[in-house]
Amino acid sequence: MVICPTSVVFNWENEIEKFAPNLKYLVLSGVERKTQFKNIPKYDVIITSYALVRRDIEELKKHEFRYVILDESQNIKNATSQTSRAVKELRARHKLALSGTPIENRLEELWSIFDFLMPGFLFDANEFNYRYVNPIVEKEDKAVERRLKGQIFPFILRRMKRDVAKDLPDKIESVAYCELTAEQKDLYLQVLDSTKEELFKSIETVGLEKSRMSIFSALLRLRQICCHPRLYDKEGTLGINESGKFEHLQEMLEEIISEGHRILLFSQFVGMLDIIKSWLETKGIKHEYLSGATKNRQEVVERFNNDPTIPIFLVSLKAGGTGLNLTGADYVIHYDPWWNPAVEDQATDRAYRIGQTKKVFVYRLITKGTVEEKIQRLKSKKRSLVDSVISIDRNIAKTLTFQDIKDIFSV
Repeated sequence: MVICPTSVVFNWENEIEKFAPNLKYLVLSGVERKTQFKNIPKYDVIITSYALVRRDIEELKKHEFRYVILDESQNIKNATSQTSRAVKELRARHKLALSGTPIENRLEELWSIFDFLMPGFLFDANEFNYRYVNPIVEKEDKAVERRLKGQIFPFILRRMKRDVAKDLPDKIESVAYCELTAEQKDLYLQVLDSTKEELFKSIETVGLEKSRMSIFSALLRLRQICCHPRLYDKEGTLGINESGKFEHLQEMLEEIISEGHRILLFSQFVGMLDIIKSWLETKGIKHEYLSGATKNRQEVVERFNNDPTIPIFLVSLKAGGTGLNLTGADYVIHYDPWWNPAVEDQATDRAYRIGQTKKVFVYRLITKGTVEEKIQRLKSKKRSLVDSVISIDRNIAKTLTFQDIKDIFSV
C-alpha cells in the first residue's frame, strides 16, 4: 500500500503505468472506494491518500500488506495527529518512509516517522525527548547528536543534492495530475455528451477539414470546465464554484512559496488568471500580473525581477510567452497546457535562459480522465513525427485524424 498526499495520487498511478505496467493497482478515492475494500487482496498495489486513511482505517487494518510505503512521510510528523495514529495502526511485514524533509521544524518529527517504521526503536516520546531532544536542542551536545545519528544511520538511505547534481538536468519537467470535483465532473460529462453529438454530425455533413473550427470550439468549452467551471459559465448561473485543478494549484503555490521559491504561472485564459489573482489577494500573497491589457510591461517585469519578496508572476501565454526575461523565477507552471509544445517551450524560456543561476522546475497541470489528458498523450505520441513533418511550430492540431478526434472525445 502506498499512502501519499492527495495531489500525488495520480503521479503514482502514472508512474506505475509508465514503469511497471504489469502491476495491477487500485486507487482508493471518492465515495465509491467503500465498495472496493473487499477487492484489496486482488491487487498488487493499493494507492490512497493521508486524508482518506484517517477515515478508512477500520477497514484498511483488516488487511496485512507486504509493504506500507509513506510518500512525503513528513505528513505524519505530528505524532498526536489523527493521520499519524491511523497509519501506525496498519499491518505490514515491511515499512518504508519517503521524504525530502524528514525534519521540517523539530527533532520530534523524526521520532514520529521512526515510531511508524519501528515502534520502540527510538523509545517512547518522553524518553526520546529526555535522551536526545533536550541535550541536542537545548544544550547543543554534539556527542549525543553523534549517538542519535549512529543509531538511525543504518536505516536511512540518503543522497545529498551535491551527490546527484551531475545527474540532474538544468530543467526538470513534470506533469501534475488533478481530479475534477463531483459537480465539475457532472458538468464536464454533460457538455461532452452534447458537444460530441453536435461535432460528429458536423464531420459527417461537411467533412473533417471544414469541421476544424467546430472541433476547437468544442475542445475550448471542455478545457474551460477543466480549468474552472466559471470560465465556461461566466454568469455563474450554474452555481458551480469549485475546481479540482484550482484546488491542486492552491496547494502547490502555498508549498512552493513557503520554501522560498518564485513562480511564473502561465494560462491561455485571462479569466483564469483573474480567478487566481483574486485568490492571491485574499491570501495576501504579493504578485505581478501581465496580460494583453497591461500597458507598463517592462515596469511590471522589472518589479518582479528586482523584488524577491514578490513570489509569483501571473502571465497570459499570448501576451507574455515571448520577449521577456524573468530569471527571478525558478518554477514555471503551465496551468492549461495546449497542443503546441514550441509555444510552451518559449514561455518556459522566460525563466530558463541566460542569467538563470538556479535549476528550473516546470509543471504542467493536467486534469485526469479529460480531453487534457487525451491531448497530452497525443502530444507525446506525435511529437517526434510532427517535428519532422510539419514545421518548426510543431502545431500538432494540424495533424489530427478522425480516429484522434474519436479518442479525444471518448469518455
